[in-house]
Amino acid sequence: MRLAIIMALVAVPASAMAAPDGAAIYKRCAACHLPTGAGVPGAFPGLVKEPRKLATKPEGRRYLALVVTKGVSGPMVVDGKGYRGIMPAQSGLDDEAVAAVLNHVTGTLGTEGKAPKPFTAAEIAAARKGGAALTSADVGKLHERVSGK
Repeated sequence: MRLAIIMALVAVPASAMAAPDGAAIYKRCAACHLPTGAGVPGAFPGLVKEPRKLATKPEGRRYLALVVTKGVSGPMVVDGKGYRGIMPAQSGLDDEAVAAVLNHVTGTLGTEGKAPKPFTAAEIAAARKGGAALTSADVGKLHERVSGK
């Protein structure tokens, strides 16, 4: 019996494994950014407009990946509102999970403009590797450059 179970597990190709569910992962984000992504003015930025816009540019995509993997802190303006806080790194998420949650934010919660191409685990891995030495404050400083604000 054990051999049959092991054989069945070995026979399942990796491509048949379930991909991470971005909406389910987003529930950990919803505590601050709300289930709709509307955010809380003055406390937690909304995720409905800006992430989708940023995801249309390579430097914006890198920034979004770093926000999730490294966290972000410091002053910033999002959708015309000022914020000065800290978002902790979501260090427990692997590259596939980060891609899935960013795809949920930019593809499902995002409402303005054309939906960007989906994030991939390889793209997240490259951003994570390239940003290994960055702090959350460093990521916060990138916001102004990539958003133009």
